[in-house]
Amino acid sequence: MTAPAAEEAPVPARESGPWDADEAHPETERVDLGGLRLPIGPGFEVQLNVAGDRIVGAVVLVNESALQVHAFAAPKRSGIWGEVRGDLARELTAAGGSCEEQDGPFGPELAARIDQDGDLQPVRFVGVDGPRWFLRGVISGRAIADPEAAKVLEDVVRDIVVVRGDQPMAPKEPIELRLPAEARQAVEQEAAKDGRPPLDPFHRGPEITETR
Repeated sequence: MTAPAAEEAPVPARESGPWDADEAHPETERVDLGGLRLPIGPGFEVQLNVAGDRIVGAVVLVNESALQVHAFAAPKRSGIWGEVRGDLARELTAAGGSCEEQDGPFGPELAARIDQDGDLQPVRFVGVDGPRWFLRGVISGRAIADPEAAKVLEDVVRDIVVVRGDQPMAPKEPIELRLPAEARQAVEQEAAKDGRPPLDPFHRGPEITETR
């Protein structure tokens, strides 16, 4: 006699983000980067991380603080933050830095010091496992020692929307981002004026600035 298939446990509704694009989430002003919808506010500047010809992450700069965010594919039934934390700890230590695990607003995180040109700079690595995705954030600058500055960046993480998509992806594969339509149009117009190829601006580091 064949045993009945085990039913999947329902995923509990989360009370705060980061959010999955397919779940209900609060509406707020966000920059649409394709795989991420990134909340912005007064004085925010957004820079994009590029690997080759792909946009793979973003950096939010505000109040002398920085938040770098990357989204990755993850298995359907399990999170990967625990594994990623272990990998990060080993890599940071091998590179001459240091780190220790601590509890943070999103659960376990790493308080680290990373070697930058001979100086050990303090940073926080935070991670959130979502439905088939994983979001990693790196906080640095004033927000390390200033709780109010830290809360601004933590609230950014809480309001991020991750757009995983339905395409097959290997675990830990970066979720690709793209320039917002307005920024892409501006870049292409600038390139046309300079006689450059239509879209080869990434060596300059695309930026999106919100000022009010």
